[in-house]
Amino acid sequence: MRPTGPPLPHRVSKSIALNPATGTTTQDETIDEAVANLKEATSLYLDEFPAKFTAHPLITTFDLANA
Repeated sequence: MRPTGPPLPHRVSKSIALNPATGTTTQDETIDEAVANLKEATSLYLDEFPAKFTAHPLITTFDLANA
């Protein structure tokens, strides 16, 4: 198993994109489409629930086989 950061490849040939700061998540056929959907979803979320972000989360990947 290899955990990854956004966008996340999904087992059913879909791409999933996640914004960890807001918790918004989207999916679509390609990574580019999933990210475009995520931008729109995050914008709509922030219109309803304005937030002040003071820092950016650190997102990384790692391979458990080499741990």
